[in-house]
Amino acid sequence: MKFETHASDTSATLKLKERKLDSSIAAELKGEFLLLCTPKIKTLVIDLGQVEFCDSSGLSALLIGERKMKEHGGVVRLVHVHKKVLSLLKISMLDRLFEIEEVSGSEKKAKA
Repeated sequence: MKFETHASDTSATLKLKERKLDSSIAAELKGEFLLLCTPKIKTLVIDLGQVEFCDSSGLSALLIGERKMKEHGGVVRLVHVHKKVLSLLKISMLDRLFEIEEVSGSEKKAKA
C-alpha cells in the first residue's frame, strides 16, 4: 500500500496513494489506523484524492478508523472524495459518520 502520513500535536493526515481502496490494501490500512488513532489525536484526516474505487473491504477499513477515533472523542474527515466513492458512502449511509469534502472545486462541501 502506498500512502503518506503527517501528524501534529492533535491531528494526523493519511494520504492514500492508491486508485483502489479494496481488499488488496484494506488489512494494511486497518493496521495503519490502529497506529494513528491514539488518544492525543483528535482529528484524523483521510485524503482519498487518488482513490477512484472503493468496495466493502475499503469501507470496513474506514470504519475501523472511525471507531478508533470515536473511542477517545475524535473525528474522521474524508477529503478529496471522488463522486463514485461518495455515492457508495451515501448508499451505505456512512456519509452520516464522517465529515466529507468532495473532490471537485465547484462541488466541494463540508459535511458535519
